[in-house]
Amino acid sequence: MKRYFITTFGCQMNKSDSERIAAVLEKINYKPSLNLSDANLIVVNMCSIRQSAVNRVYGLSEKFNKLKAKKKKLKTVLTGCILKKDLKQFEKRFDFILPIKTLNLWPEIIKRDKYFFRLNQRGPSFNKKFKADYLKIKTKHSLKFSVSIPISTGCDNFCTYCIVPLTRGPLICRPHKDIIKEVKSSLKNGAKEVWLLGQNVNDYKSPSDNSITFSKLLKMVNNIPGDFWLRFASSNPKDFSEEMVKSLGQCKKITPYLNLPVQSGDNTILKRMNRPYTVKQYKTLVKKIRKEIPNITLSTDIIVGFPGETKKQFQNTVKLFHDIKFDMAYIAEYSPRSGSKASFLEDSVSLKEKTKRREALTKIMTKYTLRKNKEYINKELDVLVMGEETRNKKHFYLGKSREYKTVKINFPVKKDKMKKTKLVGSLVKVKIEKVSPWGLEGKIK
Repeated sequence: MKRYFITTFGCQMNKSDSERIAAVLEKINYKPSLNLSDANLIVVNMCSIRQSAVNRVYGLSEKFNKLKAKKKKLKTVLTGCILKKDLKQFEKRFDFILPIKTLNLWPEIIKRDKYFFRLNQRGPSFNKKFKADYLKIKTKHSLKFSVSIPISTGCDNFCTYCIVPLTRGPLICRPHKDIIKEVKSSLKNGAKEVWLLGQNVNDYKSPSDNSITFSKLLKMVNNIPGDFWLRFASSNPKDFSEEMVKSLGQCKKITPYLNLPVQSGDNTILKRMNRPYTVKQYKTLVKKIRKEIPNITLSTDIIVGFPGETKKQFQNTVKLFHDIKFDMAYIAEYSPRSGSKASFLEDSVSLKEKTKRREALTKIMTKYTLRKNKEYINKELDVLVMGEETRNKKHFYLGKSREYKTVKINFPVKKDKMKKTKLVGSLVKVKIEKVSPWGLEGKIK
């Protein structure tokens, strides 16, 4: 029996792509493997956006070579968002390097190594010759109760620090009917949470009907019968229209959670990043959103130590953190990515200073997150149970609330009885008893 193993590095979009890869492999009679040693085909779906992910893939490739010494027929595939610079160091470490947009061709490629070799040599530039037809492949969702559905791939924004336009190509949107069909199919199979994904969902326009924007798509999905949560990621503030703001309040299935990346709290740095909005415009947008949904959980993305960022400019980001009081922030230390416009700028902020700035923002964030989380004590929340864990010989469930808060659910049963309860994938009521900056804790009511 042929078995495959997929490991994924990157965002939700990469994870969604991996689910489609699994569907394709199973159509050609591969079965999933729980570990590397049992696999005949190993697929690494990577993202070159962070150097740390590239380093991890490099380390894995050495492990694969050791496995190959024992298992001669083992084949390895590298796919995902790959920079040309990174491609060169992986060419001799993987049997196949395949652009994700060629997924429709994989069954034939894997059978014919020679044909594959020609495709392999072309590298990521081969992306440009393919549309997003691979998104038509019926996916195999890893979690039936929580599904991620891409509405587009690629990006046209060209933020100076970002390589997505280089690795995924220009923005390509899926027809709205295909998206609606996939949502309905997922709901029929038991989905309770639906994520709509795109590098910038606000740029969405249906190729079959340009009048259908993202806000209209949200309303269409919201009107599908059924009891489910609707989430989306990610949004560029520059495209967050008044209609979008109203949709957040009008569509009752949209959960009170929004990731709204600001990237910097300084106007000069934002301009250098090619983020065409000001701090004032961002704050005005947040004010409108919070007026529409007062209890919304707001997270953001931040880059510290961008080329030329002075201490005074960083203090403007500190001020923004105090002003907005984010529930969560994903804070990254700037690292140049080959090919991006920012990579041609002098990386002028030392690693030590970047770390110092990241830690300063984290400290501010945790202060406000803890304060906000304390408001949930003694409240009952709807929680979708995502999984179960064991720590220090104690067994418990983990879930996400509608507000996208991580919730630890204490359940007074032994580990061997937990599986019989079948709570994973269920919506439950949890009374919150304890909180920390990183989550909530309580018991099922």
